[in-house]
Parts: sequence; structure tokens; C-alpha cells
Amino acid sequence: MRYGTMKDRVIGNLRKQLNDLADESVKVSSQRYFKDSITSYGVKNPIVNRISRETFRDIRSLGKEEIFKMIETLWRSEILEESLVACNWTYSLRKQFMPGDFYTFRKWIDGYVNNWAACDSFCNHSLGEFIEMYPEYGDKLVEFTGSENKWMRRAAAVTFIVPARKGLFLDTILEIAQRLLNDPEDLVQKGYGWMLKAASEARQKIVFDFVMKNKAEMPRTALRYAIEKMPEDLRAEAMKK
Repeated sequence: MRYGTMKDRVIGNLRKQLNDLADESVKVSSQRYFKDSITSYGVKNPIVNRISRETFRDIRSLGKEEIFKMIETLWRSEILEESLVACNWTYSLRKQFMPGDFYTFRKWIDGYVNNWAACDSFCNHSLGEFIEMYPEYGDKLVEFTGSENKWMRRAAAVTFIVPARKGLFLDTILEIAQRLLNDPEDLVQKGYGWMLKAASEARQKIVFDFVMKNKAEMPRTALRYAIEKMPEDLRAEAMKK
């Protein structure tokens, strides 16, 4: 079977399944979780994840670059469920990640991510896995903090959630938090606050010291996230005016 035919068949089947399972009540309720307007079918995440696994079986014999083309087709739709399938398919290829894939991932985030769910799903898993495989790309994530795209700036932080819990990349994490300290977007503030919270699980004192040094400037949203896992006495100290 020619690649184009397989691509059309698999993506067409995927979209038909999502459309057939669409639930207007889910579509309406989902919007409440997003500050920005989203486009969605109205399919719950566990069902989307199941469909992702089932459809990936049909394409896993293809080469990574061919699957990446299909993933980009899904990203281009800007439909929530299709972007989550794109995230899942990418993560399924994690054992094949190579250094040059970073630039593809950056393009997807900058060009197609349009909500926090897609940002977090992609960065927590695929990009987070990539950065552990190729830690020399940590500086490239720092560069994201200077982007005009708020999803790039959030990505700089949330990519490190899993590594942070392991005590990894602490210097990079603190540099990203410093650069994002006064970011005007609350979703970016929450993103770097979440990153600091994750880092505090392994490096509590260093994160607490960072918070205390910067709390006068740090937005309360980020501050509350950062100290959430700390003992009550440290939380109280950090929250003092």
C-alpha cells in the first residue's frame, strides 16, 4: 500500500471515530477549562488515548519521518483531540528520538500549540523525554523564554516537570524561572511555578531559597504553585508580605 493511501486511510478513520464519539455536552464542559477558545470534537481524554493506541498500531511499521508527517497533519487541524493524538503518537516514538528532532518539536510548539493541554501533554512527555536523552539541548529550552509566543514560554518550563522531580537540570530550571519571573501571562506563571514545585520535591532548600530571594517580584500565582509541596512552616514563611 502506498504511503499516501495509508496516511489518508488512517487519518480518515481516526477522524471518523472521533466524530462518531463526539458529545456536545463534553465539548461544552471542556471549554470551561480553557481561557482561550478551543476547537474540539467533545471526546473524553481516556477515549482519545485509546483511539491513539489503536490507530498507532496501523502505522508503527512506517519510518519515523513518515509518521512525523502524519503527526504534523494532525497538529495543523488545531482540533484539541487531534493534537492530543499527535502528542501520543510522538511519545510512542520516543526510543527513536534523535538530536535533530528538537527542531521539529520546536516548530510544532511554536506553530501549532494553541492551548495548555496540548502544550503540557507534548512537553511533559515527548520533549521532557528528549531533554533527558539529550541534555545538551537544555540551553535551547532557555531560549524559549524570550519568545513572543506564550506557549513557547510555558513549554520552556513544563518540559522540565518530570526531570525536575528527579533532581535534574536544577541550574537550567532556576534560570528559566528567573527569566519568566515577571511574565505577564498567568498560564506562563503557573507553568514555571509548577516547574519549581516539581523541583522542590528533590531540591526543597534550593527552591525555597530561590522563592524567598524573589518573592517580592514573583506573582502570587507562581509563588503559590512553587511552594505547594513544601511543609506548612515554609509555606507560611514564603507567603508573608
